[in-house]
Amino acid sequence: MKVLITGKNGQLGWELCHRAPKAGVEVFAFGSSELDITQLGDVAQVFSCVKPDVVINCAAYTAVDKAESDQENAYLVNETGAVNIGNACKDIGARLLHVSTDFVFDGTKHCPYTITDTPNPLGVYGASKLAGELGIQNVLPEAVIVRTAWVYSTHGNNFVKTMLRLMQEKPQLGIVSDQIGTPTYAAGLAQWLWAVVGQGDIKGMYHWTDAGVASWYDFAVAIQELALEKGLLKQAIPILPIYAQQYPTPAKRPAFSVIDKTSAENDTGLLTVHWRKQLASMLEQLK
Repeated sequence: MKVLITGKNGQLGWELCHRAPKAGVEVFAFGSSELDITQLGDVAQVFSCVKPDVVINCAAYTAVDKAESDQENAYLVNETGAVNIGNACKDIGARLLHVSTDFVFDGTKHCPYTITDTPNPLGVYGASKLAGELGIQNVLPEAVIVRTAWVYSTHGNNFVKTMLRLMQEKPQLGIVSDQIGTPTYAAGLAQWLWAVVGQGDIKGMYHWTDAGVASWYDFAVAIQELALEKGLLKQAIPILPIYAQQYPTPAKRPAFSVIDKTSAENDTGLLTVHWRKQLASMLEQLK
């Protein structure tokens, strides 16, 4: 089976490449410098050359705050690029797995968002990702779309690695405590995606994060505790809870981003792992 991965240099793309099945799968991975998904001709040429059986689209414009002032490029990648990939998959008969985000929701619920809840993005990033979802569903209804949230990895820039750096540099930190969601180790999401690749009858919308619930404050506290245990930090610093309004950003974030993973677990037989256990696994890799 030939599997083509876009966004190979991102956190998820990197994990997918490093966790690909050892047998029966041939991976073809592309970064943005090698495959510009915003150009349909480029996508069609690469796809016709590789002839993949499955495409996993991890390529995305993910600069949430920058997107507010860079709307054209956000939509170019997240909508036009996604639709280009959908059309190219349709033309060659390839199966598509596309990665989306919790930011398609407005965060006003107080229980986990299900796959049937109506999206209502708060900013350009979420709106552009929703446009990509709708575009793919229009051209390739059988595509798998998975929404995820709060992704981190040993590779690339993310909240965990930023916290580890700041905890070594700062005397104390103030971390937002009134935005709730679930951290997601990209390695776990990659494992689920590979499970989907192995089950050809799966299609439609899914949600996947790790298990459990946390605020950014809870996440930061756990990062420090586990990093101290593993010797990644030498000493603890005070971590103070603050409100999101005390840390204004160009893009408004959902206050509640917990998403329901029931169908994703049931249809693949793969169960989510609690975020704190996954965080411990990731930190172990940094030792």
